[in-house]
Parts: sequence; structure tokens; C-alpha cells
Amino acid sequence: MLKIAFHPEYIHPVREGHRFPMEKYELIPLQLLHEGVVRKENFFEPALCSFETACLAHDSVYVRDIFDLTLNAKMIRRIGFPLTKSLVDRERYLVDGTIQCALYAQKYNISFNIAGGTHHAGYDFGEGFCLLNDQAVAARYLLNQQLANRILIIDLDVHQGNGTAHIFRDDERVFTYSIHGDKNFPFIKEQSDLDIPVADGLEDDVYLQLLGDSLPLIFEKVKPDFVFYQAGVDILATDKLGKLKLSPEACRMRDEFVFTLCMTNKIPVQVSMGGGYSMHIKDIVNAHCQTFKIAVDLYNF
Repeated sequence: MLKIAFHPEYIHPVREGHRFPMEKYELIPLQLLHEGVVRKENFFEPALCSFETACLAHDSVYVRDIFDLTLNAKMIRRIGFPLTKSLVDRERYLVDGTIQCALYAQKYNISFNIAGGTHHAGYDFGEGFCLLNDQAVAARYLLNQQLANRILIIDLDVHQGNGTAHIFRDDERVFTYSIHGDKNFPFIKEQSDLDIPVADGLEDDVYLQLLGDSLPLIFEKVKPDFVFYQAGVDILATDKLGKLKLSPEACRMRDEFVFTLCMTNKIPVQVSMGGGYSMHIKDIVNAHCQTFKIAVDLYNF
């Protein structure tokens, strides 16, 4: 059964007036249900992750400041959101959602978190609307529980997963792979195990060739037993922040390629949705829902 993490608090910051496209987190499940792609029983509500769990990938002082709402003003500005209890709870829910999804993926081959992909949160910092790094915490959880030995994190959001790279810079058990806009945020990059920076205006053929030439070699080299996939749709030409020129078809082919590699190598994969900032919300929702549809078709759910 396909399992999908969703909690009503994923959209809570919208009700507090934050300027961020949180609507997609409400609309994606509604669209999937409306189209009959999934059923209500596919969804589950995560719990609040504990302090100890968050510290699996983050500095304990930083996590304590988040939980106690005592982050300094400079760090709050770097994150980009006013620090509130509801925002912290949202991050804690999405972290637990990704952990639970990782466990479901080991049972059902693939799972999704409607939110997540908070890849700008590093070991001791938040950035770019990310406080806690859901896939990094989940990766450490699997490793610490001896549920995985070698993890590959595939980050295909248009922005580099700098926080993920920062957390795992000295951890040989986790291989970080990122294709991202060279001149896009974050402007000071961390070093992933493999970074593929691309120029503004990149189009379908070159992007797909870069992915096709590099990712299979990584599977052969790393031999992961678990994959985390950050499936941001801000690579689309319609995206206000992405600066690339990719079509929805290229985005579909990207997801299909990643999932097929995981299936061929018999590796479970957890998917977090990442970024998407197109002018029209329908473009964001349709692109994210397409990722789910591909998984349902390929994995025969």
C-alpha cells in the first residue's frame, strides 16, 4: 500500500499570514483524492518528533533554541519565517512524517511526505524557510537503528541541498547528490559528494542527459540500500525562483527515471516534495501530483 504523510499543521503557517506557497500542501492531497489516484486510507498523520530525534542530525543547542523559541534574531532572519510554536510544531510533524515514510518504504518500496524536503537546514543552522532537515534526520534514524547501512540522498530541487551536504560532510555512510542552479540560492554552497551545478535557462534535453549520465553511475558506485529523493518542482520554466526552462514533461521523465533506477536496483525510496513557486498554484500542484501518479503506475499500487 502506498503510504503518504500528511498533517493539517503542514498548512498552518498560511493561517498566520506567512508569505509562502503553503497552499500546495492542502491542495495536493485534495487533487490526488479527486482524481482517484489515492484513497483516504493511503494517508497517515505523523506525530511530533522528539528533541532527541531532531538531534540525530542537528546540534543539540540549535534544536533546544528551536523548541524553546529562543533562536536569535539573526538566525530567524536567515530562516525567513517568524519563529512561532505552530511553525516549530509543523517542522516536527514533517520530520516524523519522513521517518515514518522511510519505514513504510522499506515495507512497500516507496512512500511520500506531502511536505518535507527541508534541505537548507544544516547541522547548526536554519535557512531558506527550513528549520529541521527531515530527510537528514530520517537518514540518521535508519542508520542508528541499523535499518540501513548505505544511504543515497538524491536532491533534484533547483536549489542546492546545502544543509544536507553540511550535515553529512564527514559521514561516509550517506552520499549526497545534487543537481541545482549554479547562480541560484543558496549563494554560498556547501560541498555535496556530487554537485552538478547548471546554468540559468537550462532546457529539457541537457538536464535529462546530465541526470542520465551521472545517476546510474552513482547507484553502481555507492550501492545504497536506501534512497531519499527530494523531488522539488521548482525546475519548471513557470517557476518564479527557479531560472531554468524545463517542461512538465521533463519533470515527469526525471521522476520516472529516479523511480525506475530504485526499482531496478530493488532499493526502497522515500520522497519529500521540496520546492515549487510557479505563478499559478495549479502548475505547482499538477507537477507534484504527477510525481505521485508516476509512482502509482510504476509500483502498481
